[in-house]
Amino acid sequence: MNALNHRLQALLEKGQGAAIRALDRLPGFVQEGLAKGLGYPFIFPELDPLIKCMMAAQLKQSKTGFIGADVPRARKAFALQMQALKVKPAPLRQVEDLRLPLQSGTVFARHYHPAPNKKLPMIVFYHGGGFVLGNLDTHDEACRLLALHAKAQVLSIDYPLAPEASPRQLIQCSEDALAWVFQNSRQLKILKGRIAVAGDSAGGNIAAVVAQRAAKKAYAPHAQLLIYPVLDFQSRHPSFYAYKDGLVLTGQDIGYVTAYYAEQHQVALNDPLISPAYGKLEKLAPAYIVAAGHDALHDEAEIYAHKLRQQGVKVHYQEYADQAHGFINLTPVSLRARKYLADTGRNFRRFWDKKAG
Repeated sequence: MNALNHRLQALLEKGQGAAIRALDRLPGFVQEGLAKGLGYPFIFPELDPLIKCMMAAQLKQSKTGFIGADVPRARKAFALQMQALKVKPAPLRQVEDLRLPLQSGTVFARHYHPAPNKKLPMIVFYHGGGFVLGNLDTHDEACRLLALHAKAQVLSIDYPLAPEASPRQLIQCSEDALAWVFQNSRQLKILKGRIAVAGDSAGGNIAAVVAQRAAKKAYAPHAQLLIYPVLDFQSRHPSFYAYKDGLVLTGQDIGYVTAYYAEQHQVALNDPLISPAYGKLEKLAPAYIVAAGHDALHDEAEIYAHKLRQQGVKVHYQEYADQAHGFINLTPVSLRARKYLADTGRNFRRFWDKKAG
């Protein structure tokens, strides 16, 4: 067993997708043993042992968090990390890169269509990455899986990033993208009245903010899918203190995001432009909210679900207790993460269909 652990440890420390996929196929007790052998110091009994191993390997290399003082370096590191995890992409009938001529400027987008000859609903997707990192490629597999299992089109938006872009510029671009989709519904073969917004982490924040800002407009979305979203820059809830160390998203990361996205642009932390928890919640589109149990942002999602319900908004709240922030980015290497995202796609579509009926 020790020889096996040493071999797995060496492979894992290289951070290659093939090594992590091999580890994912091993029994949980082997993964737990490897995490212990790597010296993972945090006591999270319910955390997916594969994530423990990955976090232990990072800590052993003195890597913590994913955003730092050097933004270009952090962007490159995140892109390379996601590239290293890649596997043969989930097959989809049509994947096409587009340029969207928006009022706020031209942006790139990627259009996923599981049945190009058929009219389907559209999900406008905003990727995560703390408003600072990420692009169309880092979330390509997640969008493919969402399109396949939700049986819907997905348009992933390459919005401008902070700190170069201010919250106002970033959100305006993201809202303009939604408006463009609505205006081009016929060309995109979108079922009438079936446009949703979605996103993970920072992208979940963008989706929630855009849903609020567009609520009374012709292009208001008809549903929201918010995956472990950032919702409240001002408050610190118990989950922040419980999970701010030793996982993908750290308290230090949240500090950097706050500086780059809010403070550098003199935006108040409770401004609904960045903190939708303080926005107008009446008459919003039905919201399907996904939380990770081991996430500094967990409580924000749960509280937002309660606030929406209090204002009469239809909500489905789904928690994956054994997962950490960022799990949809692990779908190329983790069968469990892949299953959870597939379930999310299917269940979101059922929720959306029910509310549309």
